[in-house]
Amino acid sequence: MSGADIGNPFAGIGGGDRVTGEPFATRSTVWGSHGAAATAHPLATLIAIDLLRAGGSAVDAAIGANIALGFLEPIACGVGGDAFAMVWDPKVGRLAGLNGSGRSPRGLSLEAHRERARGGLISAFGAVSVSVPGAVDAWAALHARYGRLPWADLFAPAIDLAERGAPVPQTVAHYLASSLRTFTRPGRGIEEVANLQAIWAPEGRTPAEGEIFANPALARTYRLIASGGREAYYEGEIAEVIARYFQRIGGWMTVADLAAHRAEWVEPRSTAYRGVDVWALPPNGQGLSTLQILNILENFDLAGAGFQTAASLHLQIEAKRLAFEDRARRFADPDFAEIPIDWLISKAYGAERAALIRPDRILDPVFPGEAPGHGDTTYLCAADSDGMMVSLIQSNFRGMGSGLCPDGLGFMFQNRGELFSLRDGDANIYAPGKRPFQTIIPGFASRGGEPWLAFGVMGGDMQPQGQAQMIVNLVDYGLGLQAAGDAPRWRHEGSSEPTGVPAAGRGTLRLESGVPHRTKQALADLGWTFGPLDGGFGGYQAVQRWPGRYAAASEMRKDGAALAW
Repeated sequence: MSGADIGNPFAGIGGGDRVTGEPFATRSTVWGSHGAAATAHPLATLIAIDLLRAGGSAVDAAIGANIALGFLEPIACGVGGDAFAMVWDPKVGRLAGLNGSGRSPRGLSLEAHRERARGGLISAFGAVSVSVPGAVDAWAALHARYGRLPWADLFAPAIDLAERGAPVPQTVAHYLASSLRTFTRPGRGIEEVANLQAIWAPEGRTPAEGEIFANPALARTYRLIASGGREAYYEGEIAEVIARYFQRIGGWMTVADLAAHRAEWVEPRSTAYRGVDVWALPPNGQGLSTLQILNILENFDLAGAGFQTAASLHLQIEAKRLAFEDRARRFADPDFAEIPIDWLISKAYGAERAALIRPDRILDPVFPGEAPGHGDTTYLCAADSDGMMVSLIQSNFRGMGSGLCPDGLGFMFQNRGELFSLRDGDANIYAPGKRPFQTIIPGFASRGGEPWLAFGVMGGDMQPQGQAQMIVNLVDYGLGLQAAGDAPRWRHEGSSEPTGVPAAGRGTLRLESGVPHRTKQALADLGWTFGPLDGGFGGYQAVQRWPGRYAAASEMRKDGAALAW
């Protein structure tokens, strides 16, 4: 270490040459006094701001942005997927939670799943992986409670974009091409690919970066929902088209499955972390994992360990490994499984798990705790002048989803059903009418009973470990909102999974290129096995409340933008 590095917490961390702020930050945090939004696409963020300026609530802004992202970012979200949200309601001074995940088809049995399984796991592609899409109903539930603008007004910007077309950004172009290769690969077992090719590759290839892409079929679907409400999707013309499509290809989804779907308002759960209350939705999602990781880490002096040091990262990774064993064993649809939530997120259990961690060696093997007897994605957030803050996440899951596009509707179905287990005795074992384990989790934090942060880190099992890293960066290391997301990240893979896949030894650790070389070497000396960089470190968006103003930040690894006014 050079003399210039002594006392410099950012020494060796990759970044640019900024004149102020953290040197590795890609840009400044955005500030505004009336409202803010951060999404994975600049046009969606602009739509959110326009809706706020038109008198809409933060919920109106979030829904309008999400509708637009279904066209602008089809690699991650759309009306074929699910949605979850947390909303700070300033009128009552409380946080509300919405679980908008759909259930498995009633006509698809466990036995039928096992007959079609590959290696004991549900296929990621085709009709067996499709559960009822919950996004449209989630939007309707949110709008009914918190919306100010007319329902149809939220769809108008996206309809216009889908009809006229918009240039495709770099990351979306990359994943569109990758998804097409995946879906058209021989042996995938997808019933058909003609519909998806007609939408996204009519000339044999997907649009390149900067090319104009339009989706008039999706625009028509949006018009039906705008005029007919959620019923148009779940009981009307769209539902009938969906049911006929699955009947034609040999699937199981019916109008009855769609008509029975309802989003569920749930009570968010929280844990205190060094003066900040961090909130999560209860299962069937993985949000409790964030709380468990933080409960474990609270037993260690991360500030003293140092920013981006091997000592700090080792503790964080071990906390993730411990929390994910409980995730694999216990997280499922609460209508079908007993989940000891209070125990899992208790401080006593966090301290018990923390006591297993050693600073000089890797815990091996890792087991779930013994309870006392008796889941690609888009994330966005918005805030308005009244103090309402929304944290919303919505997804088709892996890649663009199942590979299945209903006739003439312009969107793809999710493959959330892939995340069920087929193993007897598992809490997450498949059953008809059951909600699968979900990876998508909105994040929220408060301070002193007041809202502080709406945030998320999209990206499969990166989400809880990414959320924990953001809280650690903000709370333990005092980073600014943008710098907290720009800081180099780690991702650990190979923990046990709710699908029944066991842990792969100590797993694989991936470190972004900005992590200091000395940190990488020290972690290697401890015995961590590194995997190559794959770009899978999540997508961060955040809005932070300050007295009389908001700060907003967006992911530098994606195509998004944060704006405030």
